[in-house]
Amino acid sequence: MRSIIRSLAAPALGLVLALAGMAAHAQHTPETLAGTKVVTAEEVQKLQAAGVPVIDARVANEYAEEHIKGAKNVPYKEKSAKSVDFDAKQDHFDLSKLPADKKAALVIYCNAGECWKSYKASTVAMRAGYTNIHWFRGGMPEWKSKHLPVE
Repeated sequence: MRSIIRSLAAPALGLVLALAGMAAHAQHTPETLAGTKVVTAEEVQKLQAAGVPVIDARVANEYAEEHIKGAKNVPYKEKSAKSVDFDAKQDHFDLSKLPADKKAALVIYCNAGECWKSYKASTVAMRAGYTNIHWFRGGMPEWKSKHLPVE
């Protein structure tokens, strides 16, 4: 009887561990975010050249390591789920560090893919009344792949 239980338990444990690993793997951000304009690295470069502020929503140590040249760090500190229905009350984003003019253009980025900081920061900014947000979904990976300036 014990050998039968052991032979059944091993595959079941493997399945449980595999499912747990899949659940731990965060999903990627959506392709779009209603109320924002998704922009490419080249568009960010043009917007920045026109004086549009670029906001890096990553944590301070990531920003210190490397960021888009001229970008300002306004970290999105997240504790909420990485999903479109995240609970912003669990997170912190200092809106006072964004431009006072809520109609002015603004670019927000992070590390793309599984990094939800720029998605969440853009969402929180929109909820606060910002109306001209450019979400740079490709973030640092896209910027660096184009060999654009970093500091």
